[in-house]
Amino acid sequence: MNVTRGFTGRARVRNDALPPGQYDAGDDWPVLSAEVTPELTPAEWSFRVDGLVEEPHSWSWDEAHALPSSVYEGDIHCVTSWSKFGVRFAGVSLDSFLSVVRPHVSATHVVAYSHTGYTTNLPLADVTGGRAWIAWEYEGRPLSPEHGGPARLLVPHLYFWKSAKWIAGLRVLDHEEPGFWERNGYHARGNPWEEQRYSGD
Repeated sequence: MNVTRGFTGRARVRNDALPPGQYDAGDDWPVLSAEVTPELTPAEWSFRVDGLVEEPHSWSWDEAHALPSSVYEGDIHCVTSWSKFGVRFAGVSLDSFLSVVRPHVSATHVVAYSHTGYTTNLPLADVTGGRAWIAWEYEGRPLSPEHGGPARLLVPHLYFWKSAKWIAGLRVLDHEEPGFWERNGYHARGNPWEEQRYSGD
């Protein structure tokens, strides 16, 4: 995915629900990936949380589905300037996984990594308190592979490159460790409302 400051997808329409520089994608959901879409089945999928935690733990597909289910209904925003309103994802709140591993009091950040090797960094505060999910359904259907299925990280209040597709795990850290796009010029946090697209924004 190549993104430049001059990216223009469509004419902008004034909408107070849109973060600055975004357009309403309507029924479209553009497919943008840094990697080739993997052939990953639910039986092959797993999710692990380790690093600065009391009890590192891994979940299979069935074990993750046995946790309390949770739904996100709201908006999502991509750094390439599109936004989608009123979407519905289902899965499990990341809080449910973190309550099992119990991060150390010194923990401040996580690195999310995918089954493909993709990484992205996030402050721990951005993935706790009901702000992030492991999602495997979109609009009542299994999440499609091109959009990160069988399961992806969902952090909807940040630009969507932070919502790592094909999620495999989190490493909990006491410092910030840039991921793939952050090492290539993207902002460390990616708040759409502050237009934190690139390093220095």
